[in-house]
Amino acid sequence: MKIQRSLLILPVNVPRFIDKAHLRGADAIVLDLEDSIPPSEKDSAREHVSSAIGKVGRAGADVFVRVNNDPALFEKDMHAAVRSGLYAIFLPKVESENFVRETETLLSQLESERGVLAGSIKLSLHIESPKALLNLQSILAAGTRIESISLGTDDYCLELGVEPTPEGTELFFPLVMLITAAKAMGIQPMGILGSVAGYRDPEGFRKAAERGRQLGCTGAFCIHPDQVDILNKVFSPDQAQVDQALRIKAVFEESMAQGRAATTLDERMIDTPIYKRALRTIQLADAAKERERNAGAATRNLSE
Repeated sequence: MKIQRSLLILPVNVPRFIDKAHLRGADAIVLDLEDSIPPSEKDSAREHVSSAIGKVGRAGADVFVRVNNDPALFEKDMHAAVRSGLYAIFLPKVESENFVRETETLLSQLESERGVLAGSIKLSLHIESPKALLNLQSILAAGTRIESISLGTDDYCLELGVEPTPEGTELFFPLVMLITAAKAMGIQPMGILGSVAGYRDPEGFRKAAERGRQLGCTGAFCIHPDQVDILNKVFSPDQAQVDQALRIKAVFEESMAQGRAATTLDERMIDTPIYKRALRTIQLADAAKERERNAGAATRNLSE
């Protein structure tokens, strides 16, 4: 099982952020060429992408690059980003299926030119407007590389003409729509029910992440290293959940061996959907442990 609980967005042109990125514990690092880079620095920022990909992925994190959707910048960003070591393109402000198709066509061309395995670079889409939300099904059906999708909460609130609230009430409808469409297509929905901007309010961020998880999100993007551990914990089962899942698995499989597809545990019915959820909890816990074990081993090797 592939997991990406935490995806840390960093400006690619800040060396002190890039040099320490592999120590932050994030499942993925997103090298940003978009919102965190001022217009006057866009061209020079691209020059850092190649070396940054190798640096931030040293401990096993998946490496994304967030490109600009401005036509004057998009192709230049793609040319800078596509190379060995890149896991995915983070595609912002997607509003139409044509943008997805054009991106995949260019990706195929650049993979071929640069000796990168065909089809290996994934897409992570970012929805930031009501228009995009209404086109969501056609957008998701337009690509073969789409692995995840997320909601740009602050930009979406800007489009709505409202201020983000701590509870994320104004984001409930678009996030649920996004999750539902993504699950129907076998794509991972990423996000929190709230804003990522409040990095000095860890408790508020944790609650927003828990609300996102409860709605069906499997991980989320963040903008500060202090948010990484929160996401890793929220989007991983705790030991009590794993222990309960193992108990459910044991009693249900014993019941099945006796020819019954339903049983009880702690005065609650256990049937097939509950058994399958338990299996997923166990798989998720195993994947999280493996991710952390591999990252720890890679970090130790780097220090030797």
